[in-house]
Amino acid sequence: MIITISGLIGSGKTTVAKAIAKRFNLRHISAGEAFRELAKERGLSLLEFSRLAEKDKNIDIELDKKIVELAKAGNVVVDGRLSGWLIKDANLRVFLKAPLEVRVKRVCKREKKEYETVLREIIERERSEAKRYMEIYGINIKNLEIYDIVLNTALWQAKDVIEIIAAAIEKLK
Repeated sequence: MIITISGLIGSGKTTVAKAIAKRFNLRHISAGEAFRELAKERGLSLLEFSRLAEKDKNIDIELDKKIVELAKAGNVVVDGRLSGWLIKDANLRVFLKAPLEVRVKRVCKREKKEYETVLREIIERERSEAKRYMEIYGINIKNLEIYDIVLNTALWQAKDVIEIIAAAIEKLK
């Protein structure tokens, strides 16, 4: 089984993916965590690393190739902005969204940063990602047609979002 969980920054992708992986005894791969690690290794903030990735397409290409290759073994939940697009043989593609204000508050709490700083960073990172993904892959990340489920995570607690997705996975078995 291969499940992809894509979504906006702060929508709950990693939280939900980890819980689903644990519940169904699947491996978990996070493109976002891998991107954060690469930024950290280079001593850059996520925003700085995003800007670097705009100039060096190989950053995204290599990271995406690695994620796709790791997913091929199956029995995995992959969370990432492009996972639904790049992993062609996924059994279930989920997209998580939430209003910008909700996402900013979540990231503020997670990263212990000020609201205005996080707001500015999210807007810039999402602009950068949209530009890079269109230039590299021709993907309009605002196009949600490919997803089997699109959920607004502001409507429910994380445990409820997990239950909704788990119910869909059970139906696939």
